[in-house]
Amino acid sequence: MNLRPKLRSPLSIPSPPTSPLPYSSKSVLTKMPRKSLLRPTLVLAFLSLFALYSFFFYNPPNYNTNTSINLDNRSFRSVDDNKKVKIYMYDLPRRFTYGVIESYAEARGGETVGNDALLKYPGNQHSAEWYLFSDLNRPGDQRIDSALTRVMDPEEADLFYVPFFSSLSLVANPIRSATVNVSPNRTVYNDEQTQEALMEWLEEQVYWKRNNGWDHVFICQDPNALYKIIDRAKNGVLLVSDFGRLGANQASLVKDVILPYSHRINSYKGEIGLENRKSLLFFMGNRYRKEGGKIRDMLFQVLENEQEVIIKHGAQSRESRRMASQGMHTSKFCLHPAGDTPSACRLFDAIVSLCVPVIVSDYIELPFEDAIDYRKIAIFLDTYTAVKPGSLVKLLRKVTPERILEFQKELKKVKRYFEYEEANGTVKEIWRQVSLKLPLIKLMSNRDKRIVLRDLTQPDCSCLCSNQSGVHTTL
Repeated sequence: MNLRPKLRSPLSIPSPPTSPLPYSSKSVLTKMPRKSLLRPTLVLAFLSLFALYSFFFYNPPNYNTNTSINLDNRSFRSVDDNKKVKIYMYDLPRRFTYGVIESYAEARGGETVGNDALLKYPGNQHSAEWYLFSDLNRPGDQRIDSALTRVMDPEEADLFYVPFFSSLSLVANPIRSATVNVSPNRTVYNDEQTQEALMEWLEEQVYWKRNNGWDHVFICQDPNALYKIIDRAKNGVLLVSDFGRLGANQASLVKDVILPYSHRINSYKGEIGLENRKSLLFFMGNRYRKEGGKIRDMLFQVLENEQEVIIKHGAQSRESRRMASQGMHTSKFCLHPAGDTPSACRLFDAIVSLCVPVIVSDYIELPFEDAIDYRKIAIFLDTYTAVKPGSLVKLLRKVTPERILEFQKELKKVKRYFEYEEANGTVKEIWRQVSLKLPLIKLMSNRDKRIVLRDLTQPDCSCLCSNQSGVHTTL
C-alpha cells in the first residue's frame, strides 16, 4: 500500500476564451473616459524629473568607510553604536561574584579583604568568567571595537549577562565534612546552595520572565559548572568549553558558544622555524583518567619508547608548567588526547607555543570555527589510528618541514584568538560570537510564547545537538 500522502492539486486557472471578442479593442478605447489618457503621461513626466534629479544631485554612497566588514581580520565595526547589540550586565548580589573569590580565599587560609578592588581572581584555566566580567566593567570608550555595547538601562538591552563565577564556585569550598576544618562561627561554602540561590534570584527578575531566559547569557566553562540548575538555565546562551557533560536538550552548537581555556604556559615569542624544535612529539599530563580519558594510558603504552618523542606523566604544579612550556616550545608536534571531557587547556597551550596540535579526541568541539579553519593549524586522528602501534609516529614523520612551517605560520596568525589579555584577542571574539546569536534568540523567544505545552518523548526541532560524527585522519 502506498502510504505517501496525495499531493494537493494546484488551483485551476481558467483558460482564456478561444472565441473572438464581440467587440474590438478600438471600440473599448473610444468608450474609455478621457481623463485616463493623462495617467501614462503623468507617470512618464514624473520618472523623467526623477532621473534628472538623480543625475545632477545624487551622490553614491562611499563604501570605503568603517561600515564595511573586513573578513580577513574579522573586524566587524559599525559607525553607529546604536546599531550594535546591546547587553545589560546584572548587578548581582555580591555573594555571586566577589563573594565567591572571598570564600575561595578564606577556605584556603586567606585573610578577608575589605576592598573588592583588591581581590584577585585565583586560578587560570577557567578565568574566562573573570575576563568577561572585567571587560564589561571597563569604560565604554575602551570597548569601542567590541561587538557588544553595554547599556545601564535594562529596557534598552537585547541581551542580559549573568556574571556568576560558576566555575570558581564549583571549587570554592564544596562540603567535605570529614576533611574540612571549619570554625563554629563560619558556614562552609556550598556551591549547590549558591546555584539554587542564583536561580531563585534570577527567576524573580522581570527580564528573565519576559522571554523565559532565552536572551540571557551564562558562563559555565568548567564541565560541571551550573550542573545543579542547568535545566532551569538551558534556554540561555551557555558559554562552555565543550559539551562533554551536557545533554542534547541542554546545549548545542547553534545556541551556545564554545570558549577556549586560558592557556597555562607562556606564549612562544620567537619566529616560526624548526631549528630549535628537536623533538618530534611532546605530551605531559596525567596518564590515568576516568572513563572518558582511558585513551591516554593506551597512548603512553605505544609512544613511551619511540625515538624523538617526549611523553611524561605529570600533575599540575609550577614545575610541571615550566617543563611543559620548555617541551612545547622545542617540539614540532604536541599531543592532545581526550581527558575526562573532550577538550583541555593543553590544546591551547600548544597553539600559543606554535607547536602543531595532534588532536586525538573523537567528539571534540573547538572555539570560533567560523573564523578559524583548524585543518590549517592541527592534525586530527581518530582513536583507532592513534593507538595502533607505530601508526601515529609514522604518520608524523611523513609531514615535510615545509608543511610544518605552513602549520606554524597559520598558528601564529590565529594565536590572538586564544589570548585573553590581548585587546584584540579572546574576549573580543567571544562577544562577537554572542552577538551573532541574537536572531536565533528572537526566533526562539517568539516561538516559545506561541507554542502549546506538550509532553515529548524525544527532543523537538529546537534541540539542535552538537556534532557526534566520527573524526577522520587529516594532514
